[in-house]
Amino acid sequence: MLWGVLDRLLREVESGHRLPTDPWFRVVDPGSPGTHAILGFTGVNIIVTDLDSEWVAGLLPAEPDLSVPMQPPFLSAMEDKLDRRVNNIDLLLIAATLAGAPELELTPIEDSEHPRVRRARRYRSDITVYRAAAAGGGGVVVVGRGLGGRWEVAIEVDDSARDKGLGRALALAARHLIPEDRPVWAQIAPANAASVRAFLAAGYVPVGAEALLVPRVP
Repeated sequence: MLWGVLDRLLREVESGHRLPTDPWFRVVDPGSPGTHAILGFTGVNIIVTDLDSEWVAGLLPAEPDLSVPMQPPFLSAMEDKLDRRVNNIDLLLIAATLAGAPELELTPIEDSEHPRVRRARRYRSDITVYRAAAAGGGGVVVVGRGLGGRWEVAIEVDDSARDKGLGRALALAARHLIPEDRPVWAQIAPANAASVRAFLAAGYVPVGAEALLVPRVP
């Protein structure tokens, strides 16, 4: 996939650089058909879509209001125009990769019907799935390429293994599993406080927010 401008912007964020805030929003072609998202960073919003940029700009106020692109009226207008739905408004976190193998013992999974794995396959490519065993249960860590070609991680802890630090261990392990010298991203629902705490404890830092527009489920 040729992600172009989006790839360059994401790499700037990965490098710890603050994106230019004038103008306060940018409409960026995704470089990949069917990709639509709103990314909010400090002082600027990146609207990823192949919709006409003037149509998008017409939904936004002339004066900067950084909250508008994540508010229901704008998101609903995008949903209607695209016949898609907003998946969620997620917190975005990133962490640098780590050398060597993870301390957590992981077993690669070739095929899995785990809900977290099925979801990852809908939105990511180059996916690798690992299972971690633990006393009384275990968990899953999924790494793959997502929006803009960035590396992303998703984890899931079995109910029986919760509150034992496994979420943090899985999030930390993911930092060892990226096959490229590039940070790993995580998207987490802000209300999922346990997951937010786990990723923060594993060294991830917040960088923004994101709303993906995904196909409607029949």
